Amino acid sequence: MLVAAAVCPCPPLLVPDVAQGAAPELDDARVGCTDAIAVLAASRPDLLVVVGPDPQAAEPARYPAGTPGDFRGFGVDLDVRLGAAEPDTGAAVPEGRTLPASLAVGAWLLARDDWGDAPVEGLAVPERLAPERCAGAGRELAGRAPRVALLVMGDGSACRTVKAPGYLDERAAGFDEEAFRALGAADASALAALDADLAHELKAAGRAPWQVLAGAAEGAGLEGRLLYEDAPYGVGYGVAVWA
Repeated sequence: MLVAAAVCPCPPLLVPDVAQGAAPELDDARVGCTDAIAVLAASRPDLLVVVGPDPQAAEPARYPAGTPGDFRGFGVDLDVRLGAAEPDTGAAVPEGRTLPASLAVGAWLLARDDWGDAPVEGLAVPERLAPERCAGAGRELAGRAPRVALLVMGDGSACRTVKAPGYLDERAAGFDEEAFRALGAADASALAALDADLAHELKAAGRAPWQVLAGAAEGAGLEGRLLYEDAPYGVGYGVAVWA
């Protein structure tokens, strides 16, 4: 059963070594992420699953504890591992397999905040995974252990300004407003109803992971709180907790 969730943005710029001179622009987001992960730790889960988008994936993919990741693709010689320093003996990491960027950012957040001792796994979902499949994946995660927590990585629209990665789209602000309202209110029904085609047009990479969360939260009776919301690079970033 899902007992807690933290929702965090997943740009590699969240990692100061990647952001370098632009690092202060996301300081408030980092503080929000620290507070959100503290909620996960306080929930004392039996299992923590980091969920994030993978634009290269065709199907959802699981990553066991110990899976390595890095930020060399962003010009930084920085390595991370998912959860435990070494993979569990029962879930060995296939040689050469590495975390997608969103899960690498999640792994970095967990390592930075020394979040706890529960087993950690990863689930990468295709950015265009159908809403009903997202919900099904979430329900399956919620049933993995008596007490499950999720760290859900994902960004809002990337079309908030003319300098945004997707340029300016007048629909972007409204999409983000509804998405972050739902995240802050733990409104699983509203998250499940987000338009997948519109999210794709607005380059909202968080849509699929958020709908995985919506599926996992069915019947859990969680309450939400929005800790941070902004669009410093023309991309909607939000931090929320459900507990």
